[in-house]
Amino acid sequence: MVKLSLELIARATSGYTKKKKDETLPQFVGRLTHIYLENKNIDDVGDCLSLCRNLTVLYLYDNHLNNIPCLANSSGLTHLYLQNNNISIIEHLSSLQHLQKLFIGGNTITVVEGLEKLDKLQELHIENQRLPIGEQLLFDPRTLQALGTNLQVLNVSGNHLTSLSDLKQLPNLTHLMAAENELNDMKELTQLLVLWTFLTKLDLSGNPLCQRTKYKDRVIVLGKNLEMLDGKSITDTARQFLVNWQANRDENRKKLEEIRIREDSFASFPNTYTGTELPPLKSIPTRLKGVGGYIMPGMQRRQFDEILAKSSVTDNDKPRNGILRAKFGRGRILRMGVPESAPLYRLPRPLSVESIHLSHSARRHKT
Repeated sequence: MVKLSLELIARATSGYTKKKKDETLPQFVGRLTHIYLENKNIDDVGDCLSLCRNLTVLYLYDNHLNNIPCLANSSGLTHLYLQNNNISIIEHLSSLQHLQKLFIGGNTITVVEGLEKLDKLQELHIENQRLPIGEQLLFDPRTLQALGTNLQVLNVSGNHLTSLSDLKQLPNLTHLMAAENELNDMKELTQLLVLWTFLTKLDLSGNPLCQRTKYKDRVIVLGKNLEMLDGKSITDTARQFLVNWQANRDENRKKLEEIRIREDSFASFPNTYTGTELPPLKSIPTRLKGVGGYIMPGMQRRQFDEILAKSSVTDNDKPRNGILRAKFGRGRILRMGVPESAPLYRLPRPLSVESIHLSHSARRHKT
């Protein structure tokens, strides 16, 4: 293992910054802005980095660090790379108020915390933590609330996550990488996509959710600004087609819902008829063309025969079988009666009682 020293820091430059002849080692280290200490088998940083007052970018990935080094004197740091170490707790970062990008994936962190003071943090990469069996990465609500305004890029892939509901406090996300987790709730994702209106890149590959029917189609329709999904670009043609498909589906669903509501309303009417036979039809008065009065509805045959008998018609005009018929000529009634030889299908329609009385009065006046 290696302990960090000033000599190692002096050699960890980009080559563009060189030590001056009359410059001491601490002075040279003090004016460095980029230090490349990746893959140096470093396990102890010590206090050497406290001299790097102008540091803006620090590479310490692929080492054996157990803790995040104290960087209180490097308040101007904007990029910090700590991937693939043995770090278990996020600490010593509250002084880095200008930090914009933090790469801390591949460690043993179980809780995302200690970032409340990083008001300018835009990217957080905390993927593939080496977690105990059966556990998943957790999020401190205070940290998420503090990061909610500025955080735009979040990588939480490979952390055994079963839910993304905690991330609803990050409405300004533009890139979210959550691949290789255990996400399976499409309803939850739908709600989050409505909140993430600025999201342009989403990676959920390797989750059980991706096996759902129409998964990609639904995500593209809901993510109105998505440009890339699961590593593949989304074309404008594909988006427009899916938007039209969804609109047509919603319209059909709306029509079916209206039909269902009407059926439920009809079924809610009280049904008081419980008999086994159809109820009787009401008699509807009908007026004969050219003859005054109404047909007698529901009159008994015996009563009808009595009315005909009172009309005092002649023997030739007596009704047959209780039915009185009329003969017409030149638009007026000539006589009442039924010819003996008239076939049944040639018989005219029955007259009303009023027409019978009118005919009787006309006969008396003639005599």
